[in-house]
Amino acid sequence: MKRLIILILIGICLFAETKDGIAFANNPQKTTPYYEDHSKRVGYKSVDEAVKEFEKYCNCVVKLPTMILDEQFTHEFGAVYKDKKNSENIQLQIRFVNREMRNNILKIDIHTNPSDYEGNIYPLNNEQTGIYSEQNTFSVFVFEKNNLQYVVSIDKELTNLHSPQLLIDIANSIE
Repeated sequence: MKRLIILILIGICLFAETKDGIAFANNPQKTTPYYEDHSKRVGYKSVDEAVKEFEKYCNCVVKLPTMILDEQFTHEFGAVYKDKKNSENIQLQIRFVNREMRNNILKIDIHTNPSDYEGNIYPLNNEQTGIYSEQNTFSVFVFEKNNLQYVVSIDKELTNLHSPQLLIDIANSIE
């Protein structure tokens, strides 16, 4: 019994910090949350930093949607990827995620060199069109604006709650 009490006390000491006699377990100010730590390790940074880096590489101005889903997102990240084989092919990736709800994911990928997509064609407000398709677990809407190709993707489970119109509305919110 004495050993059990000692082991419990050691366990409490290992998993709790004390400050002025108050114990704090998993103090958010003392630990780096998984999403922030993991995203930095795989090359993500703040959306603003990533957009500025992308604009510098492609000598362009990136416009982001002013309308995002009503769903709550807890984190947003950005990253710039350069094609090692084709230095002119640069991609900006922006991710909106919810740590508590795995399927709350909105992805915005912006490319300097457009790729071909197939799907249903929908009109946009600026007299251009976009292509809606479903790929793997995401609903995807692809369109061009300001000489860049935008690929807006949302988890199909969220799309089922809405419609392709949601992705079209996001596209139309980019000036």
